[in-house]
Amino acid sequence: MPVAPSSRRIAIAAGSNLGNAAASVRRAFDALSKSPLIHAPRLSPLYQTEPVRVSPDGPDPGGAYVNAAIVATSFATPQQLLELLQQIERQGGRDRAVGASPHGAPRPIDLDLLLVGDLTLDTPELTLPHPRMHRRAFVLVPLADIAPDLQVPGQSATVAQLLARLGPLDARAVRKITP
Repeated sequence: MPVAPSSRRIAIAAGSNLGNAAASVRRAFDALSKSPLIHAPRLSPLYQTEPVRVSPDGPDPGGAYVNAAIVATSFATPQQLLELLQQIERQGGRDRAVGASPHGAPRPIDLDLLLVGDLTLDTPELTLPHPRMHRRAFVLVPLADIAPDLQVPGQSATVAQLLARLGPLDARAVRKITP
């Protein structure tokens, strides 16, 4: 008899810098909350963050982003979760078709699967944990608000410890948005 998968704690980064970015992040959270794949989701406070250019010759990232983190539990596989996130992105107006929007360009919604329990994965479609999350204040600050004790696989550190390793943050670069 097959063994049922166990529920795992998951973390998702959400961001937007086109249109009403805060509303886009909240709509994405609402869509995740309605999915049978997601249980007990929590949304961090929203933050306004400065855009990050992915490379010196990368596209202009546009204006400031609204970023947040989402933690939940799920029995779903990483692939099922990735498909759900991409479906919500499409519903939010993001076109991931080749050439439609270069990596690092402005976007109406961006959902990144940061981690799925203690799983590690490296495929062409998905790397877990997210390979740059431990270096990104716009990911760690909101995530630390709702899951500071969350252990990041491969880092031997919690979210709070990773955030502390970044050192002092520029208050202009990551600002909490008042409700």
